[in-house]
Amino acid sequence: MRITSLASGSSGNCVYVGTDTTHLLVDVGISGKRIISGIEQLDLSVRDIDGILITHEHADHIGGLGIISRKYGIPIYTTAKTRQAILNCKSLGQIDEDLFVDVTADTKLSIKDITVNPMKISHDAVDPVAYRFQHGNNRVAVVTDLGRYTDYTVESLKNMDVLFLEANHDVNMLQVGPYPYYLKQRILGDRGHLSNENAGSLLYRLLNDNLKAVFLGHLSKENNIPELAYESVRCEVNVLSQNNDYKGIKMSDFPMYVAKRDTLSQIVEIA
Repeated sequence: MRITSLASGSSGNCVYVGTDTTHLLVDVGISGKRIISGIEQLDLSVRDIDGILITHEHADHIGGLGIISRKYGIPIYTTAKTRQAILNCKSLGQIDEDLFVDVTADTKLSIKDITVNPMKISHDAVDPVAYRFQHGNNRVAVVTDLGRYTDYTVESLKNMDVLFLEANHDVNMLQVGPYPYYLKQRILGDRGHLSNENAGSLLYRLLNDNLKAVFLGHLSKENNIPELAYESVRCEVNVLSQNNDYKGIKMSDFPMYVAKRDTLSQIVEIA
């Protein structure tokens, strides 16, 4: 199984998860041209894509869905409420409703040799989900757009081999930045986005002996910096680990990457 990001950030998101025989995209919030280019860099064609899994209906997650679905007819997996929100989105143009496959949080489905398990997340969309993937004994998860995490979140993400986690903003940058007050409150709220520090505290609770790599994703262009996200998350995990002696697992035991905003990120393969 392998995972990489074609683009990740507040301006557009698209993550690839696949095996030798199954190729999936999580969200398509970038242009069709960029989607095609990113997939070709993986030595694949868009026609190799077996499914597009949509987390929610915000533009930075569905912006390229109209053109890609019309041109290639790829199945679209998402919740029923999100499907309806997408069909009501005039900016996408017409999408064939027959392409949609409804999913439900915590109900598994199979796409060829990958088992997909959606999970609930807290975000200000109609019915948002994140996705966990399993192929044999390998498990990866793509989890962004979290206003908060709960014990359910932690339980759902136990024993992952690779985690793609949101580290959206630095709280101080957000608070002193140019966003209007209502938008700052939305981002900081329980249905907004995870800060760097909260991403670190969540990652700390997800440390396990199987963990092979972590991606930090969905960084805000205005309220975060890749180097700051990396150091903030790393420091938060290390401080919590030292204070609680958490199984002796340290940040140095696995690589952590910050997903790139506009280009292909590192490709992580697990077997």
